[in-house]
Amino acid sequence: MELRPDLSGRTALVTGSAKRVGRELLLSIADCGADVVVHYNESEAAATATAEEVRERGGTAVTAQADITDPDAVDKLFDTVEAEVGSVDILVNNVGDFDARHWSDIEWESWRNVVETTFYGTVLCSRRALPAMRDQGWGRIVNLGFADSDRMHAHPVNFPYFVAKTGVLMFTRMLAADTSDDGITVNAVSPFAVSNTEAGVEDFPRGRPAGFEDVAAPLRFFLSDAAAYVSGENVAVDGGRLPEFDA
Repeated sequence: MELRPDLSGRTALVTGSAKRVGRELLLSIADCGADVVVHYNESEAAATATAEEVRERGGTAVTAQADITDPDAVDKLFDTVEAEVGSVDILVNNVGDFDARHWSDIEWESWRNVVETTFYGTVLCSRRALPAMRDQGWGRIVNLGFADSDRMHAHPVNFPYFVAKTGVLMFTRMLAADTSDDGITVNAVSPFAVSNTEAGVEDFPRGRPAGFEDVAAPLRFFLSDAAAYVSGENVAVDGGRLPEFDA
């Protein structure tokens, strides 16, 4: 039986939810009854379309723009959300750029962009969301990792992304401990390759990439009351991949 927690009365913010994986995760949360915030930085038209789809399904959605690497912009983002739909009960940190080149070929500006969007954005949004969650004694934070990051994956191609995602998983564990008495859980969902991946993947586990539903299923579990005692955990959505077997 598919788990669909009742999130009625909750407000969920999914960063980078105008398109791709973030969009599908947001729609899945909206289908569970939560009011949702479609966050974007530059993709305004896509964000508007995603919010409209939520409304067509009978849900409540607003859009909000912010560069989540900018602390002031993050504050303004949450101020806007709190004024329009209330405090954020559920935060899904999905944003994360990558650069699939050899580390020595990546310009420093791109290095910074990958680390700042993937890691710093996660930290800034979580820090801003926590006070309201602590005040009400309930909150769910789910971070998007990468399937091999808990193994200290260190391939020379796309290296800044792996470093940033490893930081995300370390942050997840730390924050879970730091919120253990606050009614808040902090967990991670870590795909390997999803069906719309832009990165080159030669051999998919089980002969296919992960579908959006494969990623959404553990997310919904972490948001449910059934997972109220589960925090600091990471679910790799990788089809059972063993990277040490890769030639």
